[in-house]
Amino acid sequence: MSAITAHGIDVTLPAGWDGLITVRDDGAPTAAFSSSGVAVAPLRSRPVVHLANFGLPAERGDFGSGAVELMGDRDVFVVLFEYEPAATGTALFRSRGLPAALTPRDFAPSTLRRGIVGQTAHQAFFQDGGRAFCLYVVLGSHARRAALVPLVNRVLGTVRITRRTAG
Repeated sequence: MSAITAHGIDVTLPAGWDGLITVRDDGAPTAAFSSSGVAVAPLRSRPVVHLANFGLPAERGDFGSGAVELMGDRDVFVVLFEYEPAATGTALFRSRGLPAALTPRDFAPSTLRRGIVGQTAHQAFFQDGGRAFCLYVVLGSHARRAALVPLVNRVLGTVRITRRTAG
């Protein structure tokens, strides 16, 4: 087992897993603007966590494009994507705490952001420590989800999110 820690997020990776915690620097807007063009809120890139039981490619999108295409039927890919702090006040992020006990029934091919035959996904929005997140999990096989979900739960059980104290 190895641990990765960055940006107030700690994860212990099971043997054979790959993971990275990054902050995007992709030229995304640095402010939200009103329809009249007035800057109404500053925006910061937030952490994105990628975890997988296969080798992650160097180039991949926030929600796994570039990685999910490489998955076999025994592979899992997990994303924790952090949103702006103000999102914690919205209905979408009402749930508190990282979902740690997913079941095979939580997964559906229709949840995939990009449909890949045989794959299935789960998505949940939540807040933890005053921080808003999306958990997005892709399984390489919908048919094998009963065997793959325990792998996901094992790694989710190691995630620790620290309350953000500034910005």
